[in-house]
Amino acid sequence: MAGRLFTIVGPSGAGKDTVLDAALLRCSNVERVQRVITRAGDAGGEAIDGVSRATFQAMQVRGEFALWWAAHNTCYGIPVAMDHALAADRDVVFNGSRAAIPEILRKYPNVTVISLIVTPDVLRQRLIVRGRETLLDIEARLRRSNLGFTTPARTIEIDNSGPLELAVDHMVAALTPAEEPVR
Repeated sequence: MAGRLFTIVGPSGAGKDTVLDAALLRCSNVERVQRVITRAGDAGGEAIDGVSRATFQAMQVRGEFALWWAAHNTCYGIPVAMDHALAADRDVVFNGSRAAIPEILRKYPNVTVISLIVTPDVLRQRLIVRGRETLLDIEARLRRSNLGFTTPARTIEIDNSGPLELAVDHMVAALTPAEEPVR
């Protein structure tokens, strides 16, 4: 038997890491796989393994990624450790990408997609406070966030426009096996 696989997706600034980090404190059954990304590991946001593009490409050639994709001039890889955890019947979650959903589904047809959404006004405010982008970049990001993406059948949508604890409760419910009580 294999473990369950979840990917969390949503626009930058939706609070994916904040919600997931808080939920995982209550979900001992799920482990998070840390992404390898071609940007500095201390650039802010989620904990990542930041590598150069050359290192990333070498890791690809060596088969170190279960899957990988490129978005916004950045490469993202999920280490093969994820496949080992699933084979060992452990539940796994990783921070994915809406653009990568077709590839994720091709390789992992039983994945559950957790789509974190927020209203445009909340997203704009969060991106401004974060301070990593210009206002022009933020507006471009907001336009992209409104573009739809193919929603797989196994998608759970969580609105993080309101109180954080409410979104965390929904995330915990999504990650908790049906036979276990939600904590």
